[in-house]
Parts: sequence; structure tokens; C-alpha cells
Amino acid sequence: MKLQKEWVVAMTLFFGLAASSPAQQGGVPLEKRMYTDPQSKVLRYRVLKPEDYDPKKSYPLVLFFHGAGERGDDNEKQLIHGVPEFAKPANRKQYPCFLVAPQCPDKQRWVEVDWGALSHKQPAEPSEPMRLTLELLPALQKEFSIDPQRIYVTGLSMGSFGTWDIIARKPELFAAAVPICGGADEATAPKIAKLPIWAFHGEKDGAVKTVRSRNMIEALKKAGGEPKYTEYPGVGHDSWGPTYRDPEVFKWLFAQKRP
Repeated sequence: MKLQKEWVVAMTLFFGLAASSPAQQGGVPLEKRMYTDPQSKVLRYRVLKPEDYDPKKSYPLVLFFHGAGERGDDNEKQLIHGVPEFAKPANRKQYPCFLVAPQCPDKQRWVEVDWGALSHKQPAEPSEPMRLTLELLPALQKEFSIDPQRIYVTGLSMGSFGTWDIIARKPELFAAAVPICGGADEATAPKIAKLPIWAFHGEKDGAVKTVRSRNMIEALKKAGGEPKYTEYPGVGHDSWGPTYRDPEVFKWLFAQKRP
């Protein structure tokens, strides 16, 4: 019975059934938007602009990938986890940036792999939501004054798989990555070994095996990288909570810059 209860709790966190609504997060000030490709495929997303945005200045951009429970077409649920921390007045003042939070549609994934497996091979082509995200980023760079040397990506659970996937596809685009409780194709490690990465996972994660992060960190080290890794003792799948609440994570992330 104890194991069954732990499994239910893990799945509840994983699929976001216990999450509060964005309306309970204090009115996160992100503009609703849609990106449409030439084939009329749509990616809904939200964007947080720097306070007192000055087009004459250059700002970093943070790409945020949500988890499985926040999928849909309401352009709301992806704000539940992580985003409120970036939108806090103190963080906005200290780290002025663009925050982009796309929403993955129901029954789709940032990367089409089995989250519960002990390993996976990166698909040859990105999923449709990932492809649209990859097209969205240069469009935003044309629209806004974004520092190309300070583009960051972070994501949790399903979004962590997306984080690992996108940096392997476009390692030259990002200055740093913060994947939380996800997994990657270890064969992609040489592509991203030199990229600043700080990964996080809960020791007791019952939804995405902790070994997924451990193995990828070891693969990066073998490839000559120096990734950071934090594993929370006794913590289950909700390792994004302590991660995004940690001021050291923000300090580290925004200090990274491409050569």
C-alpha cells in the first residue's frame, strides 16, 4: 500500500493534477501570443518583457519548457510552475530579461520519447512543438533587442527532456541550460560538453528515474564537460520547487555568457 501511495503522489505531481491555477499565482504579467508557421501550425506562448524595456539596450532571454500536466491550448497552464519565480518583482528588477513560455498541445511532447525509460535515443527530427519553438526564437530576436550571447533555456519534467533536446540540436544558440528532473540521449553529450549546464533531480523521483540525470552528467564529464549537478535527498518528482526558489540558481544562470 505504501508503494502504491508513493506512485500515486509521484504521478499526481508529474501530470500536474495537484497544481494551483495561474490565477492563484498573483497575476503573472506575461503577454499572450501565438506563433503561426507557413503551414498554419500554431504555437501558443507567453512572453514576459523586461520592466521599462528600452530597445536601445540588449537583454537576455530565458526559454521555459513546462511539464506534461500543463499541456493544452489555453495559453495559461504553462505559467503554474517556475514562471512565477521569474516574474517576481525582485527577480525582474535584479535580472531584467525576456521570458518566453510556449505551451505544448495536448497529447504532444517537447521530444517524442518515453519519460519512464532508463535511456532514449534522440529522434532525428524535432517534435512539432519543438520545431515551432525553434522557429519562434529567431522571430523574437528580430522583434526585440535580445542579447544573442545570453539566451538561456530551462525546463521541468517533460520540459527538462525538451531542454536537453533543444541544446543538443542548437548548442551554438544557448549560453546556459538548467534541466530539472528529466533525461537525455547520452550520445549527444559531446555536442554540449562545453555548454554551462546545471542539472537538478530529486533522489526519490518516482516518475523520471534519477539515474537519467546522473548518467547524462557522467556522459558530459567523459566528453570533457564540467556540468553542475544537484540532487535533493529525499525529494520526489517536485525538484523544480526548491530549484526555482534558490537565488543561487538565478545568480548562476544570468552570469553565463557565450564567448
